[in-house]
Amino acid sequence: MGKFVITKRKNDEFQFNLKADNGQVILASEGYSAKAGCENGIASVQKNAPDDARYERKTSTNGKAYFNLKSTNGQIIGTSEMYESVAGRENGIESVKKNAPGASIDDQTV
Repeated sequence: MGKFVITKRKNDEFQFNLKADNGQVILASEGYSAKAGCENGIASVQKNAPDDARYERKTSTNGKAYFNLKSTNGQIIGTSEMYESVAGRENGIESVKKNAPGASIDDQTV
């Protein structure tokens, strides 16, 4: 089962990463000024992850595939790493769908 890891950036913003069983980051959040916002972001990922329609499949300017996970209001709540192939991106999406809903939370800011 995956886990969300909450950390604090050098600029004092909170962020979370969703990690798969193997420790690989499969989704990263934006920075949040308050921990409560970060925790709400995690809850939103858990709620929206199973819905394929919430994934925005993109290609970067250098040709690498990635995706954004969006909430019901269209806001980006997480972004993937860059993948070498579309197949890799699809595997990443499946991993988020599988890992996010029941993932534990590891708060490393306390």
